[in-house]
Amino acid sequence: MQILRLIINRTILFMLGVILCGGKSSRMGTDKGLIAFQSNNNTHPITTWTDIASKKLVAAGVPFVVSVNKEQYPTYSTLFSSDQLVVDNEKLTIRGPLYGLLSVHMQYPDQALFVLACDMPLMTTEILKELLQQHNQHPKQQAFLYTNNNEPEPLCAIYKPNALQYILYLYQTGQLLKHSMKFMLEHIPVFSIPLNEEQKKSFQNFNAHSELNGL
Repeated sequence: MQILRLIINRTILFMLGVILCGGKSSRMGTDKGLIAFQSNNNTHPITTWTDIASKKLVAAGVPFVVSVNKEQYPTYSTLFSSDQLVVDNEKLTIRGPLYGLLSVHMQYPDQALFVLACDMPLMTTEILKELLQQHNQHPKQQAFLYTNNNEPEPLCAIYKPNALQYILYLYQTGQLLKHSMKFMLEHIPVFSIPLNEEQKKSFQNFNAHSELNGL
């Protein structure tokens, strides 16, 4: 498994990208991670949202895994190697993005996880690199994310292993009363970066076919 080594204050840290694809996509009616995407640049072939996300993480210098549920695994295994897929851990009785995040943490407990949801096809590599830079410059923080009008954007974010281990502990001891990403953020130190107006469009996610016009 490829692991990116970041040298910060003479300490070797490990980071792994996590493309979250394990949602039900009920409003979209089809697996969002497999939606075909055609770049405005006609020289680029049609690809999937998951592949777009993976290329942006790699361009930022971050190797990745794809978080999927067990029903998705047969299809995704035709697109990615087995060591690039992490299936939701059935020992966890959680739903939503936190399910995928903690499942990957349990498999890679010593690595910081750079989360990117598959349904942000407008995300830019520059934004990912800026988040990495803030991570490198503030080593004492445990999570790094952007805020949009003072609201957190937890699905393009970096989470350090100590923070995730603490959240897993809260879950295992019955103290994680809600399983939302926003509730999780209330329990760990977070470094927030306000988005400027130009950056906000990169965080647009898409939940229904009617929202895809113009992509």
